[in-house]
Amino acid sequence: MKIEIVTTQNEDLNETGFGTLKACDSVFESIKRLGYEVKLNICQCKLDLESIVKRKPDLVVLAAKYISLQNRDNIWLSEYFSRYGINFTGSSRDVLKFDSNKISAKLYLANKGIKTARYFTAIPGQYRCTSELLIKFPLFLKPTDAANGNGIDDSSFVTNYSEFESKVLSLYRRFNSPILVEEYLDGREFTVSIINTSNNELIISPIEVIPPESKNGLRILGEKVKKDDLEELKLIEDDEVKNKVIKLAIDSFLTLGVRDFGRMDIRSNTSGDYFFIEANLVPGMTYGSSYFPESFGIEHALTYDEVIQLMLESGLCRTKPNIPPNNYIQRAS
Repeated sequence: MKIEIVTTQNEDLNETGFGTLKACDSVFESIKRLGYEVKLNICQCKLDLESIVKRKPDLVVLAAKYISLQNRDNIWLSEYFSRYGINFTGSSRDVLKFDSNKISAKLYLANKGIKTARYFTAIPGQYRCTSELLIKFPLFLKPTDAANGNGIDDSSFVTNYSEFESKVLSLYRRFNSPILVEEYLDGREFTVSIINTSNNELIISPIEVIPPESKNGLRILGEKVKKDDLEELKLIEDDEVKNKVIKLAIDSFLTLGVRDFGRMDIRSNTSGDYFFIEANLVPGMTYGSSYFPESFGIEHALTYDEVIQLMLESGLCRTKPNIPPNNYIQRAS
């Protein structure tokens, strides 16, 4: 079996992906340990992708969603390899749009009856006073298309118009796109990692994410917290809470049409309601810190290599449907 990993110089991208080159190296070493022939590609242009197509690997592991080209349209990797009949991990471009644009995922799921926090979008000067805002304070502001906590900090929580307009302006200057404004959910934060295996068995790992308390008494999972790994990841010990979180995550995963794997972020309010926040469909894979591999270790005691094997399984079976992947892993019950 020949496997190739495809990534790009993504350190400066706001979008989700496996992470920096260090994370991709970890994935590469893991696949090699599992006994596969593997190659890591750092692609910068279409010619790099054409070389991969010529080699006709059994599976391409997409560690990023697209290659960003200056003054040209992005090359979406799933769309590109699909066009040439090359087997790849993860979801199609049509589904990955739900990862790239938080609003599209929220709108789609809300129309399907799945709970998501109320929201609207804003640009500087669009709303001139508190009475014009579509949701009452407190509010939570973040970019519509960024990941890894980019743009999120203590000032994302706003309680008056002055704070609102200041944060809208700062985010707009940085990201140059409308800002997502959500009702503030005053409960707990969860993330649920899901792998859909070759026989359509869902391996589900829900965990609670607890950011450190900030100076204003809030717990905000922001850019600095994520970068410095300051948050705590823990088992959800309350079965009732766990079941509600799992149900919402599975409903979101299946309704969005996710293939192979993904991570659903969920938040609650103090009234005990649970809401979809966002989908991460090319989840971070940094060894020792990224939520996706860490959650499987916390919930199922799976090693990093075992998580990688499960992520590869469906893709490999699409290539050789009658031959199970080597080093087949016995799933935790």
